Amino acid sequence: MIKCWTIRVYLMTKVMIEEIDSFILVWKRERRLLKSRQMDEKRKKEVDKVSNHIDIDDHIIPLQELCLRLHTHPQLGLSPVAVKKLLSTNGYNIVTTSIGTGEWIRLLKNLFDWFNCFLWIGSLLCFMTYITETITLEEVLPDDLYLGCSLLGSVLISGCFSYYQEAKSANTFLTFRDLIPRYVTVIRAGSKLRCPAIELVVGDVIEISAGDRVPADIRIIKSHGLKCLNVLLYGNSKPFIRNNECTHSNPFETKNLVFFSTNCIEGSAIGIVIRTGDKTLMSELLVNFYKEKSSTTKSTTSLLKQDITLFIRIITTISIIVAVILSIISSIIGYTWLNAIIFLIALFVAQIPEGLFPTLTVVLSLAAKRMTAKNCLVKNYETIETLGLTSIIITNKTGTLTQNRMVVSHIWANNSIIDSENFYRHLNTKNEDLNSMAWKALIRAACLSNKAEFSAAQTKISPLKREAIGNSTDIAILKYMEVIIGCVEGYRQNHQKVFEMPFNPFVRYSLSINKFNDGFWLCMKGSPEVIFDKCSTILTKGSVQPLDEKYKIYFKNIINEFGCYGERVIAFCDRFLSYDEYPIDYTFDCELQNYPTDNLRFIGLMSLLNPPRASVPSAIDKCKRAGIKIVMTTGDHPITAKAIAKAVGIISDDNSDNNDIIESDCQVSIITGQEMNGLCDQRLHEILNNDKDVVFAQINPNHRSRIVRCCRSKQSVVTVTENNYHDSSTEDNVDISIAMGLNGSDISKQSADIILLDDNFASIVSGIEEGRVIFDNLKKSICYTLSSKTPIIFPFLLYIIIDIPLPLGAITILCIDLITDMIPAISLAYELPEYDIMKYKPRDPTVNKLINKNLLVLSYTHLGVFQLLAAFFAYFVIMSENGFKPQFLFGMRKVWDSKAINDVMDSYGQEWTYHSRKTLEYTCHTAYFVAVVITKWSTIICCKTRRLSIVIQKMNNDVLTFALFFELGLAIFLTYCPGLDKGINMFALKLYWWFCSTPFAIIMIIYDEFRRLLIRRYPNGWLENETYY
Repeated sequence: MIKCWTIRVYLMTKVMIEEIDSFILVWKRERRLLKSRQMDEKRKKEVDKVSNHIDIDDHIIPLQELCLRLHTHPQLGLSPVAVKKLLSTNGYNIVTTSIGTGEWIRLLKNLFDWFNCFLWIGSLLCFMTYITETITLEEVLPDDLYLGCSLLGSVLISGCFSYYQEAKSANTFLTFRDLIPRYVTVIRAGSKLRCPAIELVVGDVIEISAGDRVPADIRIIKSHGLKCLNVLLYGNSKPFIRNNECTHSNPFETKNLVFFSTNCIEGSAIGIVIRTGDKTLMSELLVNFYKEKSSTTKSTTSLLKQDITLFIRIITTISIIVAVILSIISSIIGYTWLNAIIFLIALFVAQIPEGLFPTLTVVLSLAAKRMTAKNCLVKNYETIETLGLTSIIITNKTGTLTQNRMVVSHIWANNSIIDSENFYRHLNTKNEDLNSMAWKALIRAACLSNKAEFSAAQTKISPLKREAIGNSTDIAILKYMEVIIGCVEGYRQNHQKVFEMPFNPFVRYSLSINKFNDGFWLCMKGSPEVIFDKCSTILTKGSVQPLDEKYKIYFKNIINEFGCYGERVIAFCDRFLSYDEYPIDYTFDCELQNYPTDNLRFIGLMSLLNPPRASVPSAIDKCKRAGIKIVMTTGDHPITAKAIAKAVGIISDDNSDNNDIIESDCQVSIITGQEMNGLCDQRLHEILNNDKDVVFAQINPNHRSRIVRCCRSKQSVVTVTENNYHDSSTEDNVDISIAMGLNGSDISKQSADIILLDDNFASIVSGIEEGRVIFDNLKKSICYTLSSKTPIIFPFLLYIIIDIPLPLGAITILCIDLITDMIPAISLAYELPEYDIMKYKPRDPTVNKLINKNLLVLSYTHLGVFQLLAAFFAYFVIMSENGFKPQFLFGMRKVWDSKAINDVMDSYGQEWTYHSRKTLEYTCHTAYFVAVVITKWSTIICCKTRRLSIVIQKMNNDVLTFALFFELGLAIFLTYCPGLDKGINMFALKLYWWFCSTPFAIIMIIYDEFRRLLIRRYPNGWLENETYY
């Protein structure tokens, strides 16, 4: 019966909890929808407000009139002289409008966050207590006033440090502008070149393409399927189409304008810059709306911040509860309400690590500087530690693992394979006929379906060494064609391009249509598998033949052969479109797709070699030893992907021939996009989390998003490299996103957490290593910082419980937390790792947290106890030397603190006045403080290493050595500086009193060395499980 009722209660409770959860989810969803509608209304009002008061007709007037107004030309652009003049007149293209939270608002938020509010309240209570005592008492000591000022200073220091960190993180775009300047393709004097975005002027003709962030307000001249995204302006994440048609008088509604900060996600376009800098229409909208918009932006909290926030909330809650309980008890046993409030403040201050946040801020900023030196630019300091947790890296092949310097290696054309180094010769050493029909078709397709262009300033340089504008694949083909035919640009000018569809990773091909004398030629290039499916015939040996199964098998073998060399294979095809079927003024439209994409003619193959980076294999090996799984994704053929993966060490020799993923339990090497479509998420999750070597080939962005989603789990931290918009669209599913600084798109750089300045995979591994080091050092720093809480809390507890004179003042506590402790704690950030940390698996973030039970146990009950004993020993020594033996002090508090009693007898019968007693008490405060500082020397030596002996680790941290003497120097200054006896109640000590704590400091080092010895001797033993943090 009892069991039955228990089951019923359990089931009812479970149903109730599920109902409550579902209600909360529905409520949150409705709240988000309501907030979204309110934001849309606000956005619409702001857009209408801006559009009503501006006077602009640049999108309405004819293109010729606009060009006359701006003194530009739609094909030639501006001259360099005109650009220079406009730059000197109008200035650089920089938006100076503050689009973030105001600096004063940010500062106030940090000064009055929930943690600092408690210190503000404590400071206010101190001032109120001092004012009340001044009114009610005749003689008042300024201790409460000094404590209030000290708490106020603590809040200001902590708040300013937090503000500094947030401001540095929020303003990193200034660093990006210096280290990774944005470039845009601009046409000037008829030549296409790459120009810094800040040097754009009104009238410039620029080209934008997928992945670019529009650098100014532009009017579209020509569009090739351009799709854009501007959440701030339109309030949704749906892309919109832009072309050269004026569809509305409102500039925000017409299709022929694209505004500053708009993201281009697909296609390309050419346009004229009509507004720059602060004169852009978006800059005014940003002023009025950014604050509201930013409040709805999804923000993620780093694992480090979650751990620290949880710890601070727990310790703050405990501190408040303990302080309130003891204050109530003190009031019950006879203290006045003013004294009870003072105890509450003192106990709260004693338990809170005021210096923790400033210390963490400085430690993380130092780590960020070291990572920048290793070519990892960090946007948010807190992501450094998360990067060290990385257990899975999902990386692109091209540009990250490889050098992104492609060269044409082999060509198949006219039924023959040609080596690029001897492209005029056939395999049988006969000269290749470049005037044959097949070669003419391949040259036509390679030149016209190619967007790359040479830089105008390097016409006299060899084509293979000349700089070019475009993606690496197009540049390699362009250089090769330049060597073959001599002038690709002249060839293009003779055949006007009337339509273009840029490469799309979803369809995996690009297309162009050019005008010839007797009709149009449609030229297409892309993935061989896609091109074969679109072709029905093949041009070879001067004749067109059906592309039957025999040819497909033949080409499959050729592609496999090229792929074994690690070469990317590009296929070409074409189709003639006569003027009879497609008139000379026919308008091709990407949306209508009024052009053929089937029954094309296959004309040839090109394979491109993109060698791996020299540093990648060692970095991959280091990742494997560190337990980090590498997942390579690429759109290339599986054979090519396998060759590159094998070259860099992702695939090992023992399983490199294993391609069948549907068979069972063997390790997987290659999975294609088509094979992924046949896998359920559960099976894909098993493959990603169980198998060692995984490479995905011929995948599109949807496949990549699915891979990222299936990699996610509570125990894993996923780091993803991004090159373009489609990569960055998966950022909500990843823990760390990394963009390429040299070849990455503007959108990916904008959304990424970290930017690689050299696009090198090895830099990611260096960043992970730095993240692991900083995690270990943060643990050491926190352990050192918290260790002083035990000797700080106990004086107040004993003061209340056994009625001894107060051994340590509240102001002295702040001296320990904010003055002497911070520099040594920061110095631990420079500590070298104890061992090769890249030989161990990533820690589980759900188990091994930054602040855990073992760290607290060691800090509070081991290291803290030694400091407590040393400090109380110094306290009792001074009291005894002045006549108050330890046993005589018990129960003396009321008499000691009474201002009315000036004849207190010590152990030897000497009388002590109130002022003389307080002088002795403050001297004890100073001695107690000095004892803590001396034992802190031993504490930081113990915290230098968590497992190894200090003899092995050695004292080779120069910053730490400086910090030790700096801490000692501060203690000497605070002890002997004239005037501080009235400010912070610190009195001079006799020289030998400094050595009271020395035996405890020595014993602490010996004890901790023995503890670490036992941990090394008995791994996974009781001592390690209880004290290894």
